[in-house]
Amino acid sequence: MSEAVIVKLEATERTEGKNPRQIRQAGFLPVTLYSKDVNLNLQVNTHEFKLQYQKNKDAKYEISFGKNKYNAEIKNVQVNFATDEYQSVEFQVVK
Repeated sequence: MSEAVIVKLEATERTEGKNPRQIRQAGFLPVTLYSKDVNLNLQVNTHEFKLQYQKNKDAKYEISFGKNKYNAEIKNVQVNFATDEYQSVEFQVVK
């Protein structure tokens, strides 16, 4: 049994007043991070996420946001299959 891969991602708060299309044009990917106690709308660098995700789709993630770190796993990745553009990612916080 192999060791789970931990991918570290730096997230920032979504830019106020920008829709997801504008966020993606700026090189970021809209991200939702949720659990029973957490519900955050964030953004991560699209290129960085894409490289890590394509290397290991089953990786666990350590998402840093400000002073907080969240261990999470991917629940959903939306991709526009016509353009192969990543649209958004949903992460669920895990213990």
